[in-house]
Amino acid sequence: MKPRPSFPARLDTGAAVPRVAVGKPSLMAGLSPVERPQGLGMDAHRQRMLQLLQKQGVQDTAVLAAMGSVERHRFVDTALVNQAYEDTSLPIGLGQTISKPGVVARMIELLRNGASGKLGRVLEIGTGCGYQAAVLSALAQEVYSIERLRGLHDKARENLRTLRLPNLHLLFGDGMVGYAKGAPYAAIIAAAGGEAVPQAWIDQLAVGGRLVAPVATEGGTAQALLVIDKSATGLRQTRLEAVHFVPLKSGLA
Repeated sequence: MKPRPSFPARLDTGAAVPRVAVGKPSLMAGLSPVERPQGLGMDAHRQRMLQLLQKQGVQDTAVLAAMGSVERHRFVDTALVNQAYEDTSLPIGLGQTISKPGVVARMIELLRNGASGKLGRVLEIGTGCGYQAAVLSALAQEVYSIERLRGLHDKARENLRTLRLPNLHLLFGDGMVGYAKGAPYAAIIAAAGGEAVPQAWIDQLAVGGRLVAPVATEGGTAQALLVIDKSATGLRQTRLEAVHFVPLKSGLA
């Protein structure tokens, strides 16, 4: 893997790309759900969320541990805190949503594909409020997360600031063009769905890497998860279950 880009960097759009030192994952991140203490209040709600994820079929203990270590209620508006650990998407402003915990866990489990250790360098398209980026930071050596909406980029920076995650870098830019300076990526994950996967993402995915993203189904009236595995001989695409994400858009706003 080539050396990581220096910061501050600049995207092709000319927008500044700040490095956000956003610290250390919870000490519970390395524990399986049954090993973590059952706390009170939000901790208890988070524990129930993990139990639900397991019932839904999530088996990767590293994913469950990471989901248990990140406090989802800190990434939603105060009025929605009581719904933070329900398996539902919630509004985060600017017409965007924080994905269901079940969808986050499912996509990251697919991304890991049974890996025994941490993923290498990961690119996330669509930072949103920063929740999934925080989960990814516990499961990857390095995470680059890009967001096209300035308001959400700033919100994610604020949400993540106190966590001080040194391996997580937030970028303000057009996610459709990816972030070539950080490529190649061992894994790419998208939180928005378009008609097709942009070629830039394919180009920036490492040989042996995996991409997980929602894409429009035939007719464009629905979406499904798409898994792309890149090998030296080409691409293997696997279309999975139906999902519902915000549309993938280009440009900055």
